[in-house]
Amino acid sequence: MLDVISRPFGALLRIIFDFTGNYGYSIILFTILTRILLLPINIKQTQSTKKMNELNPKMKEIQTKYKNNPEKMNQELMNLYKEHNYNPASGCLPALIQIPIIIALFGVLHNPTKFVFTPEEFDAIAKGFWWLADLGKPDKMYILPILAAGTTYLQTAMLTTKGNVDSSMKTMNIVMPLMIGYFTIKFPSGIALYWVVGNIFTIIQQYLMKGKALGSKGGEK
Repeated sequence: MLDVISRPFGALLRIIFDFTGNYGYSIILFTILTRILLLPINIKQTQSTKKMNELNPKMKEIQTKYKNNPEKMNQELMNLYKEHNYNPASGCLPALIQIPIIIALFGVLHNPTKFVFTPEEFDAIAKGFWWLADLGKPDKMYILPILAAGTTYLQTAMLTTKGNVDSSMKTMNIVMPLMIGYFTIKFPSGIALYWVVGNIFTIIQQYLMKGKALGSKGGEK
């Protein structure tokens, strides 16, 4: 099933490579184009996550206050969601839509000789991009894993509001970047490059969205 999704992305990567003639730059352009395609879904999920983080302290307060009265707790939570025009399920659907697409994209970059190039082609084009000796092998200098972990942390930190983060979220904001950094040490550097460029795209997107939101609030005053 995922192969059906991977093949169009593989064809897109091939078109980009035929245009650039460089596998590393092809991955960068491929990442940007796929992120643009997913932008409406990403924006929806970012907005939902930010709203949830903002409401989290009030949700915790209600859960603590009515912990012995589940019916009243659910009623108060629903009133809170209604007051702030928030649907808890609104963040789930974008994530569910993205999961098979992200796995398909991962499949293309993890196994390019299946979806994009012949083994002979890939062996020739994967060599020598910036400091990377081979995009088909892990980054021996650990630069991309460090960037992957750092940009993942920055991306998650931008979604949280100071004072509105509980201990479990703080832990996740630390554990997730470390996990990403560890995985990208093991994966081909082409995948790590994709992850870093994707994170940078999302950070810029969130920065622009934050600026737009601040501008809207300023205009209302």
